[in-house]
Amino acid sequence: MKKTIFTMAMSVLAACAALAQNKPYITRVYDFVPAPGQFVNALPEWKSGEPKDSVIARAGKSLCGYIDVDNGDTLGMVYKPGMVSLGSYGGYVVFGFDHPVVNVKGDYDFQVFGNAFQGTSTSSASGSSEPGIVMVSCDVNHNGVPDDPWYELAGSEYYSAKTQHNYRVTYYRPASEQGTYDGKGLWHSYIKWTSNDVNPDSTAGYVEKNTFHAQSYWPGWIAGDSLTFTGAKLASNAYDQSGNGSYWVQLFKDWGYVDNRPDYDPYRDTTYTAGQNRGFKIDWAVDASGQHVVLGQIDFVKVYNGMMQTCGWIGETSTEVAGAIDFHPQATATLLEGDVDGNGTVDVTDATTVINLILGQTVSGYNPVLADVDGNGQKDVTDVTALINIILK
Repeated sequence: MKKTIFTMAMSVLAACAALAQNKPYITRVYDFVPAPGQFVNALPEWKSGEPKDSVIARAGKSLCGYIDVDNGDTLGMVYKPGMVSLGSYGGYVVFGFDHPVVNVKGDYDFQVFGNAFQGTSTSSASGSSEPGIVMVSCDVNHNGVPDDPWYELAGSEYYSAKTQHNYRVTYYRPASEQGTYDGKGLWHSYIKWTSNDVNPDSTAGYVEKNTFHAQSYWPGWIAGDSLTFTGAKLASNAYDQSGNGSYWVQLFKDWGYVDNRPDYDPYRDTTYTAGQNRGFKIDWAVDASGQHVVLGQIDFVKVYNGMMQTCGWIGETSTEVAGAIDFHPQATATLLEGDVDGNGTVDVTDATTVINLILGQTVSGYNPVLADVDGNGQKDVTDVTALINIILK
């Protein structure tokens, strides 16, 4: 009897340990603000009069959880992931896991799925590519919401002269749902937009409506008559291969973007295939000035559409997001208090780094979370004092 009780107790403990394991998939969507686009109000569906919180919950139902339809691995699946569309440039979704995603040095840390695919073009580097830019954030103030500084994961185009940083676009609610029909399947002059772009594209234009999607392209739950987005804008990647508007091709960016290349999924793919989107590294993070930052772990992920272009009858380029996974959900981060420069020791170079940050100087390779040594949300002289105390101890 005692042996039976002991065996039962061990089974319960094992079950509890299994339940306590971090889930590898998204568990919460915090925000969802698409820009106008042909799949807006459809992916996910918006019901007339429905408030924003309800739409965010529906986006969460589409993105949270995971199921491998090929191998049947449910991974404790909650929902079978669907897909959300971010609309035209700037539209975004913010999500997180039930645990911090750890920066595993030398490896890819997480994957965000899209629906990019290889085309039938003679070029192996083209098909359907609608690149979304990835931002990450740490819950520095420990309040469980994404209101802390964001850091971009610098993909292959980040330092390209063709990438426009600090891009800003404003969309205006349309007075009519019809626009001007051209007789060829498009309503022009539909949703107007203006931007601060000066080269190489225009500073104004329209999101056009096509015959495939008749619903309003303006997100129905968003109040106000305008929507403004800021960020980086990637160079256009589409061209009319047919020459007559019938066949559009979108070239792949090299790496570092969502919905840019066919995805590598370790739960489905036995091996990585060259040309797939391998995933994302937290080590790619940069601050607002483009300087590399060292993050031991992150709590929130934001994906926004980095493209402003229209492909004829296909419509605007709009990033789609179809879930995400953490490659190392059980990993733990080891952070050394005061190691601001990330060299594994706490010494005078860490104090110098904090002082340079306070003075507004350009600093590369620092940990912005550990730089706030006293945890008051600011980088100031009290951080230097706190750091000196750590060194002296």
